[in-house]
Amino acid sequence: MNAPLRRGACPGLSVPMPTGDGLLVRLLPIGTIPLGAFKELCAAARTFGNGIVEITARGSIQVRGLDAASAPRFAAAVGVLGIAAQDGVPIHSSPLTGLDPDEILNSGAIAADLRRALADNKLAARLSPKVSVIIDGSGALDLDRLAADIRLRAETNDGAALLRISVGGEAVSATDLGFVSPGYGVAAVIALLQIIAQHGREARAKDIVAGQEIQPFRRAVHDLHLIPARPRESGDPELDSRLRGNERKTAIGAHCLRDGSFAFGLGLAFGHANAASLESLTQTAEAMGAIGMRPAPERSLMIVGLAQDAPGAFVAEAERLGFIVRSDDPRRHVFACAGAPICASAHMAARAAAPRVAADNAGYLRGSFTIHLSGCAKGCAHPAPAALTIVGTAAGCGLIANGTARDHPFANVRKEEVAAAIARHARELAGEGAHV
Repeated sequence: MNAPLRRGACPGLSVPMPTGDGLLVRLLPIGTIPLGAFKELCAAARTFGNGIVEITARGSIQVRGLDAASAPRFAAAVGVLGIAAQDGVPIHSSPLTGLDPDEILNSGAIAADLRRALADNKLAARLSPKVSVIIDGSGALDLDRLAADIRLRAETNDGAALLRISVGGEAVSATDLGFVSPGYGVAAVIALLQIIAQHGREARAKDIVAGQEIQPFRRAVHDLHLIPARPRESGDPELDSRLRGNERKTAIGAHCLRDGSFAFGLGLAFGHANAASLESLTQTAEAMGAIGMRPAPERSLMIVGLAQDAPGAFVAEAERLGFIVRSDDPRRHVFACAGAPICASAHMAARAAAPRVAADNAGYLRGSFTIHLSGCAKGCAHPAPAALTIVGTAAGCGLIANGTARDHPFANVRKEEVAAAIARHARELAGEGAHV
């Protein structure tokens, strides 16, 4: 079995993290970043870093290649741009919150109230930096597949908007505690975070639940006029299908907004792009009436405020620049970390190999078939199981079927054999060949 490796603390602007290509900083923006500010952010990434900008699976922005001298200057440059960003406990809200006509509740407003409440106490200092909260307004784009320690999800019950509270996982795997009215949402999250903090600095909700300790969570919210949670099978066919994983909503594509304009979601291939391409994209968006950008989960970027006649021309230019503009693009099914030599922990050039892997296996990369290229056993790029995971080791590469980077490999191959091994395993899953 691969040795368990602990991922480090989250690298914020003020506390950059050392990697193989210098220092890494992470920014979790709140709301829409004005186009001018986003363009200046990209310029700062070129000036003070190596010009690589990443969008993570959870919708954070990462800038790489800083050093001890340039990191403070980068932070100062970003500071004057007026980009609202999070500190403390990461709170994720719906990608189009406040703009989405289908949203049941404005999850961004609830998230803002929660940030203010957390700023008034010292609870964040007692929690692991990995502890996170999701507030999902249940609009056109959901956060069902994003794991969190605590999640609030807007649903309707007899015409009233309520918040379903659950802990320790994705929407389908988290443990339900019940429903509260929106006015009690912040109090519920604070109470649940206190339970996690009582279990120690490294505690996570999923581990507490796995240890058969769900009752402290239930007691924590019992007095908040808790309504028992109905079964997951809601009677709503669309919701039930989504909860069972049969329907996958995606940010990629055009989304109509409340004011009649559009947002267009595009993906960053393998989670990264060079700053110059992003600056060109921003200029195109500006010319077509857009007002800003929002990073979104699944390594995507929402361009907000496009005029009604703009999406077609914008898509053509974004595709020319190398961005993912179609939900069936095979690159969306390949997850790759930065890899060697960018990451000091990596034994495999995961990101460099990803384009060939996507191209060679495009016929299989659909539905649930995903490939995860991980430079080491930490599995940072994709903690969830993949149909095929390739893990770099000092001796070569391990291949894992239907598992994560920490699971036991069914085969070990030399690095130069990886491409052929992936192709053989893809054929096997498609019923076209023998086992690797």
